[in-house]
Amino acid sequence: MKKILIWGGTGQIGTHLIRKLTQNNYTVTVVTRNIHQKGHIIKTQGNAGYIEIKECSIFDENKVRKLFETAEICINLIGILFEKKRGNTFKNIHSVFPSLLAKLCKEYKLKQFIHISALGINEALDSKYAQSKLDGEQKILKIFPNATILRPSIVYSSSDNFSCNLMTLLSRLPIFPLYYYGKTKFTPIHCSDLTDLIYFVISKKVNSNVIECIGPEVLTFKEILIILLNKINKKRLLIPFPLPLAMMTAKLFQLLPNPLLTVDQLKLLNYDNVVSGKYKTNFDIGVPSKKIFGNEVEKYSYMWREGGEYSKKKDNIN
Repeated sequence: MKKILIWGGTGQIGTHLIRKLTQNNYTVTVVTRNIHQKGHIIKTQGNAGYIEIKECSIFDENKVRKLFETAEICINLIGILFEKKRGNTFKNIHSVFPSLLAKLCKEYKLKQFIHISALGINEALDSKYAQSKLDGEQKILKIFPNATILRPSIVYSSSDNFSCNLMTLLSRLPIFPLYYYGKTKFTPIHCSDLTDLIYFVISKKVNSNVIECIGPEVLTFKEILIILLNKINKKRLLIPFPLPLAMMTAKLFQLLPNPLLTVDQLKLLNYDNVVSGKYKTNFDIGVPSKKIFGNEVEKYSYMWREGGEYSKKKDNIN
């Protein structure tokens, strides 16, 4: 049985991936910052004997190093959408730490290193998030050339921070802002489609340096909002927001502990989140995404409808 070391295994991608790997007889070591808070979640994701949980700070290189002694494959799922205190900066999380993992993968002669990055980062030159992701990729490939970089578009599921947060806001706010007129394009990929791709990369020993991971459809931000409104049986005013006003609200929001929007995220929304044409996609390597955004959201959107699970679906909202 191959031994896989997973960083960031408690998020939506991690929990889906742990189930996928353990079902196929891989043993996984999942690293968490706080085993008391996250340990019980991880233990329920696979069969007993296939999951080992380790507590470790990513800033403690000696402890990080010890975890590589028995590993054969390393997967890094760690990423942040906004910066926090205590060293949780874009540079540390997206560049410094991944380059450390790459160095240890090379030193301990691991068979594979799979790193989750983000789609559309080449164009977003004014975004600290995007540039830190890009810098991390470049350092990884320089240190460990056989690494596989996966660049997913927006990843969604019933436990995401995208569709769920949007449905919460749409259910409460009578008016919803459209940044950049809602024209930004996305290619949302369901979490299970992404984990199927990661499993394929591992099982088939794929060595493509960069793979862009996309869903089967291209949707604008406005189209996504309309789909979500239809699913939760709500009608809301979708109003284009002038950029100066949007920037002002983003500056206020980012003062909160968990901001709804930051200035950096607003900058990112100015760039389409679609394939670049420069790299292979999951479709090109034979792992097409199958799940349609609206169909999948339908399965859990009842939580935001009046009446919950027993609510009735209304006619489409135009």
